[in-house]
Amino acid sequence: MISTEEVQNLLSSGGSVVGNDGSKIRSIGQVYLDDETSQPEWVTVKTGMFGGAESFVPLADANVSGNEIRVPFDKDKVKDAPQVSDSEGHLSQDEEADLYRYYGMNYTESTSDSGLPTGGRTDEREDPSAGAVGRDTSGPTTDDAITRSEERLNVGTEQVSAGKARLRKFVVTENVTTTVPVQRDEVRIEREPITDANRDAAVAGGDITDEEHEVTLTEERAVVDKETVPVERVRLDKETVTGEQQVTDEVRKEQIESEGVDKASGTDQR
Repeated sequence: MISTEEVQNLLSSGGSVVGNDGSKIRSIGQVYLDDETSQPEWVTVKTGMFGGAESFVPLADANVSGNEIRVPFDKDKVKDAPQVSDSEGHLSQDEEADLYRYYGMNYTESTSDSGLPTGGRTDEREDPSAGAVGRDTSGPTTDDAITRSEERLNVGTEQVSAGKARLRKFVVTENVTTTVPVQRDEVRIEREPITDANRDAAVAGGDITDEEHEVTLTEERAVVDKETVPVERVRLDKETVTGEQQVTDEVRKEQIESEGVDKASGTDQR
């Protein structure tokens, strides 16, 4: 059960309402007390566009963690809750019953799971000490002073996926032309006169005969052979760069004005 003291601390420090998935729903608007027990029973958050709509969330199963009220519902559930057009710091039995049914919690006019008193609520105008404490965060029964509060932006960052990069290799075919020197045999005729040095070889054969003489010719041809060799290594690397991003949101703050007070002397002129 959340105590009134915890509620006062959260209101004065600008606490937030957090869903069951750990995400922030919105800042605390007002906290409504049970008329009979004076225990916190409902919390409101601004869920419409630019905070235009106010949604009620039951505190029966909620708990306080640091500067947050954790409720067992997600943001969409809270956002779609039945709207109370003008609560004037007080919920009727019909409004309260509709809200409990929406959140799947039992409710009767005589009692409810959240500890509502028999007979529901009394009119806040008849009991100034009960009702919403969000409008005066010092509490209507604590002293004669009003605490002025304001919302402040707490901006942080979160990492999200921005895309993927990958390496892929594929095979392409190209023509390569290169020149290689080759050798071949060519035939030429050489004639030499008969001399004393070659006479014996010249007359070794018959006098007049038929004769053939042949020479084998050779040549080189280009031969192609291929081998696979590694040529380079390629990898993906990433680096973190720092930029700036502007964040704009609405914040609320309370203003205090006085009536019947002399601005110069500070005395009541009535």
